[in-house]
Amino acid sequence: MQNRKVAQILYEVADLLELEGVEFKPRAYRRAAQAVESCPIPIEDLVREDRVTELPGVGKSIAEKIEEIVKTGKLRYHEELKKKLPIDLHVLTQVEGVGPKIAKLLYEHLGVRNLDDLERAAREHRIRTVPGLGPKVEEKILRGLAEARKTEKRVLLGIALPLAEDIRDKLRESGLFKAVEIAGSLRRGKETIGDIDILGISARPEEASDFFVGLPDVEEVLAKGPKKTSVRLGDGLQVDLRIVPGESFGAALQYFTGSQAHNIRLRERAISLGLKLNEYGVFKGEERIAGRTEVEVYHAVGLAWIPPELREDRGEIQAAEEGKLPTLVEPGEIRGDLHVHTDWSDGKGSLEEMAEAAKELGYEYIAIVDHFRFAQAIPGLDANELLRQVEAIRELNGKLGGFRLLCGVEANILPDGSIDVPRDVLCELDVVVAAVHTQMRMPKREMTKRLLAAIENEDVDIIAHPSGRLIGERSAYEVDWEEIFRQAAKYGTILEVNANPQRLDLCAEHIREAVETGVLLALGTDAHHPDHLGFMRYGVLTARRGWVEAKDLINTLPLDDLLRTLK
Repeated sequence: MQNRKVAQILYEVADLLELEGVEFKPRAYRRAAQAVESCPIPIEDLVREDRVTELPGVGKSIAEKIEEIVKTGKLRYHEELKKKLPIDLHVLTQVEGVGPKIAKLLYEHLGVRNLDDLERAAREHRIRTVPGLGPKVEEKILRGLAEARKTEKRVLLGIALPLAEDIRDKLRESGLFKAVEIAGSLRRGKETIGDIDILGISARPEEASDFFVGLPDVEEVLAKGPKKTSVRLGDGLQVDLRIVPGESFGAALQYFTGSQAHNIRLRERAISLGLKLNEYGVFKGEERIAGRTEVEVYHAVGLAWIPPELREDRGEIQAAEEGKLPTLVEPGEIRGDLHVHTDWSDGKGSLEEMAEAAKELGYEYIAIVDHFRFAQAIPGLDANELLRQVEAIRELNGKLGGFRLLCGVEANILPDGSIDVPRDVLCELDVVVAAVHTQMRMPKREMTKRLLAAIENEDVDIIAHPSGRLIGERSAYEVDWEEIFRQAAKYGTILEVNANPQRLDLCAEHIREAVETGVLLALGTDAHHPDHLGFMRYGVLTARRGWVEAKDLINTLPLDDLLRTLK
């Protein structure tokens, strides 16, 4: 959590400096923010060990500022910059269509300081009156506001899960608990989380609660008792700890994990069997007949255990009744990552570094799919540079032993649906990934036609982040998904489940529809740093929420079978 907070302040410093017209410094602060954000070590540990300057791009001056944030919770330099532009820049720039420069314009002309001000100005059609903006920008901001409001007080899965696991692990290590588990929508792998639920068994509940409220990240104690304790963390996220008896632990875990709709359906089933089901157990009259484990709870109502990711009342109870629950893909079945970037384009790791990081994860292969150049401001390869990279990868493969880097590219799907990489270059590659990067607001019919042209292209293997969404920032394209899935299955074009926690694209609902249509899927982390390869877990969780089995994912194939599956 501290890494996230430090990075957020550094990013905002960069934006504020850029708005003042300062040169060079914004880039330095952004580079430092990226280093902190992607660092797997808690930043407070690096500060304590005087190792902050070991982060790439972090010199003495910025290291001192990072130390100040960690020790005081804020940065004096940041506060001074904010006085010159007193707006909630971080929140405003989360809205699609609002960058730092537009945020400044809106403040100067309309007095917009926060999300409420922005929404009022947009709905009153005042944004279009600001010089240089106009009706189209206003419409884009209105769409972005709708998306931002959906996730305004929610946290991305990729932030909440590591945080919850850290709290769980600290509680386990305290010696005060017999068992501790994460519950709630986080256990179901939802893409955004409202709060964190943790269940525990403890013979010393008062001491256990004291330990919990004393954790370093706790900023405020909302309620405290031997059965339930609630705290608020530094970034506003609420965490609830419930301490339950061992004989009820499985029932409580089931109750606090399942969606409301799933739990209602399960209780109705129990009633039809003459039983009572609640968070304390399954009862026949006054006798508790199950409750210690989730397995016995589900068995008591005549069902197989249902994996947490499926507990959304989308047919899982009927599938359990009929013995037709899917055998969901497991993390250990993933043999490689099919969407990886390097410092040849906009990544932060070399070919060698990405390969070594993948080998440490036990992978057999990863696909290097650096961007083909599509905008002057965004790093990418031209045709000659891509061919040189192919040669570099082939040479490196000769030294890796038992591991393979696949030669690939992330090509651009142009507005007419064509691919911008020359065909003679595509023929040199193992895998061709294609994605939309420009003109994302085409009408539904035109965007569908654009994607279909790429799907039907015999050179394209995988369509990356097919809906184009950024959770909380940019809504998905308007397309005819039924037609997309039908044609992808027909032409053997694979659709990606992008595991970056800000994308998780395809979403779970579309994943299930795609699989039922016969579409093959590929997991890709969109990694731009060796540490980003760890995003795979979020892709697996999302795939499981979409009822995906190993056979539906090409990442589970051995290398030779994978290469035969690609076009």
